[in-house]
Amino acid sequence: MACFPLTGLAESAWDKETPAVAGAMEITVYRSPSCGCCGKWLEHMAKHGFQVNDMVTEDMDAIKRKFGVSPKLASCHTAFINGYVIEGHVPAGDVKKLLTDKPAVAGIAVPGMVSGSPGMEMGGKKEPFAVLSFDKAGKSAAFSEYSSY
Repeated sequence: MACFPLTGLAESAWDKETPAVAGAMEITVYRSPSCGCCGKWLEHMAKHGFQVNDMVTEDMDAIKRKFGVSPKLASCHTAFINGYVIEGHVPAGDVKKLLTDKPAVAGIAVPGMVSGSPGMEMGGKKEPFAVLSFDKAGKSAAFSEYSSY
């Protein structure tokens, strides 16, 4: 287990300060060794005060099954913090909101690989996206939406 350091980040739409959260902000992230955007998301989380434990694995399907992430919610990396699953390129502010509000959900997800989401910045290309909450049965609902950012 390695802690991912905060290193020279380029400015992005996701650099705005996010609210402080009481308690531990240690997040364990499982990712493929060949995924570059995952590393950028790790940097995004570290920038917003999370202590990131970087767990590189060749079997992301097994991790997703273990944490109950359905294929319709899947993205490239899966994280775990304070009993919640975080799937994909979820903005740090949404993770902090989850930790503060403590809703009765299994986790939150940004399905797929959305251009413009944290770690998926591609110049000016920004697709609208939603962060979805999901329960242990895989039922999902909107948690937050980003139509312009």
